[in-house]
This record gives sequence, structure tokens and C-alpha cells, in this order.
Amino acid sequence: MTRSPLDRRTFLRAVGVSMALPLLDAMQPRSVAALAVDAIPRRMVAIETNMGIMPQFFFPEKAGRDYALSPYLQRLAAHRANMTVFSGVSLPGVTGAHAAEKCFLTGTPHPERGGFRNGVSLDQLAAEQIGNKTRYPSLVLAMTSEGATLSYTRSGAPIPAERSPKKVFQTLFIQGKKEEMAANVEALRQGRSMLDFLGDQSKRLDRSLSRDDQRRMDQYRTSVRELEARLHSSEEWEYKPKPQVTAKAPEDIDDNREFVKKTKLMFDVIKLAIETDSSRLISLFIDTTVIHNITHHGNRPETIAELRGKEEGQFDVLNGFLSSLAQTKEEGQTLLDRTMVLYGTPMGSANSHSNTNLPVLLAGGGFKHGQHLAFDTQNNYPLSNLYVSMLHRLGIEAKEFSTSKGTMTGLELS
Repeated sequence: MTRSPLDRRTFLRAVGVSMALPLLDAMQPRSVAALAVDAIPRRMVAIETNMGIMPQFFFPEKAGRDYALSPYLQRLAAHRANMTVFSGVSLPGVTGAHAAEKCFLTGTPHPERGGFRNGVSLDQLAAEQIGNKTRYPSLVLAMTSEGATLSYTRSGAPIPAERSPKKVFQTLFIQGKKEEMAANVEALRQGRSMLDFLGDQSKRLDRSLSRDDQRRMDQYRTSVRELEARLHSSEEWEYKPKPQVTAKAPEDIDDNREFVKKTKLMFDVIKLAIETDSSRLISLFIDTTVIHNITHHGNRPETIAELRGKEEGQFDVLNGFLSSLAQTKEEGQTLLDRTMVLYGTPMGSANSHSNTNLPVLLAGGGFKHGQHLAFDTQNNYPLSNLYVSMLHRLGIEAKEFSTSKGTMTGLELS
């Protein structure tokens, strides 16, 4: 007796409804380590500048703790003891020059190939585990005139980034009207009703599925139930007053040539989000395409000098952001002590379109910093190992992430 094949398209449409929602595939149980996050809030800000950083002005010449600060790192001198600089690192298999920018937080190999499908980003994997601790499980931000983002769901779908510092401020701190809150709650309830429908539909499939497929469907239903719990948590947040701050909403800057000033505005709002514990997981894509032409400097001194000035401006605003975190106390510690700030680029050299030897640093978060971790510049060390270490610091047990199978060598907790 033959059996008609299951209509795969119908099933995928059902999955697609749920997968399109954020934080769906949260299947792993919370660990004891994750529960420790409740005692001390641990946070992460991941920042990518997409047009590279001139390596000759970033990398120190000497490894270890007594390295001399490079020209760019001199602009972060106040935070030397609380940051680690990496060299000889890259994301294994992440190639394709500018195509690599979409993989800085996912580590998914070969974004330049046809049919490429991205993986989950570091921030969203963390949001699956600890995102329910705050009003906003994560903030996905970008300084760009395009649709670029650093954050991707578990299914590899890009999460649209908010590009307006003013709108981010309003979202975080301006309380909506009662009718607006009621509309938001109703939308959340409608989402749960759709998930209930999908759950019923999936159960009807069991009689025609193999044992392995039934196990997969059980996993699917588990993920639906967990997403329902997250929607319920979001509903509760709608009725809680938003935090009040004395700062005023920033005025957006429309001129893309002023990307340094625009970045500062976003950093100011990010600091407020962290200070009010509105979110503990933030990604920021900084688009410097406006200087793309001078990144291909061809070693011309005048072009290098112009580009260096632009990049120094980027490190100046990063220094201001780190300083604002270091100067703000929370229960006897600074916000920087509790916040990992990852800063880097997907290209080791924009001039040559190289995706190896990436300029990357990590500040804050409670690690034993004050060092330059130098790895092999020819056979690079996996940057994705750092991401596993960062997950552990957030209280999330993870044996691997993307191409990584372990933690970052030499990076220890203080």
C-alpha cells in the first residue's frame, strides 16, 4: 500500500508563521549558570564597523601585557586595563570581502556563495536564553541608510535594525497611551492564538510521520510553547511603566558623512538603555560606506592621512562610550564591569578586501583584561571562540557556536 507524500509546502507555511517571529527556537533548557545572571546583570554590546580599520594603526607590535599602545589604541588609553586586543583572529570560512559584513556575529561561512543562508547571530542566541529578563530581549541598531543588520534569527532571517537614535529613545522611554498599549497587548494575544492554531495543525500530522519526524515535531511544539511564554512576558511588560530619564531625545542627523557624530548619538542612547536595564543585548552596525573610496588608498600618503582622521574619530567616540559606562555605578560596580563591549570589523584590510587578521577588541564584562592576545597571522585563531566565552560570561552554557568548538584561549575572568 503506497502512502501519498506529505504536502511539504503546507507544513513550511505553518513553520514560517512561527519562525518569522523572534526568539522561536529556544529549545535548550536554562542552566544553573544562566540562573546566576539574575544575581548580577551581565550585558553585551556588539559593534561592527563595516569598512575595515587600517591595521598598521590598530595592532600593537608586541604581545602580552606590556605592549605599547598603537596610534588608534592610544585613543582608548584610559581603558587599557579593562580591554583585550586581539590579532591573528578571523572567522573560519567567512570570505567574500564586503559580503562578510553580514556574518560578523554569526560566523557562518561563505556568504559570497549563491544560495547562502545565514545562521543565528550571537546576540539572538543569547536573547533566547536571557532576553526575558528585560523589557526588550535585544536591541538591533544600525547607523546606515541601507537595510543592513548584524542580527539574525535561528532560521537565518535578518532582523531589521532601528536606524534612528530618536526613535530608539522614544521606544525606550516614552510611555504609550492606554489605547496604544491595549492594541499592542491584543496583537500579542493574536500571535498566541496563531501559535495555538499551528500547534493543533502539527499534532494532526503525527499519524503520517515516522518516529524521527515525530521527534522533530515534538521539538517544534516545544519551541512554540516557549515562544508563547515569551509573548506572555511581553504582554506583562506592556503594562509596566517605562523608566524615566532626565536626558532629552536626540535629534537625528541625516548627513551620512557625519557618521561619527551619528554614532555618538546612538552610543548615548545605548548607554541609557543599559543604565535603565531596558535591554542587556545590543547590536550596532556602523556603516561607513561614505568613505569606501578612500579605504582603497593604494598606500597614497595623502589618502591614508585622510582615512586615518576618519578612523581616529571612530575610536574617539568609542572611548567616550566606554568612559560613560565606566563612570556609571550599579550596586558598587561600574556598568563597564558588567557590560562586554565587542568592537571589530569583518575585514582585516579594506584596501585589499582581506577577511583575515581582523582588528577586534573586547572591553569590560569582568574579564582579566589589559593584554594583547596575539595569534598566528598566517593560520588565524577562530574569533568564534571568543563568542563562546562571551556566552559563558552571560551565564549561558554553550559548548560551541558556529565554527567554534571551544572558548577563547588566554581570556580569563577577573
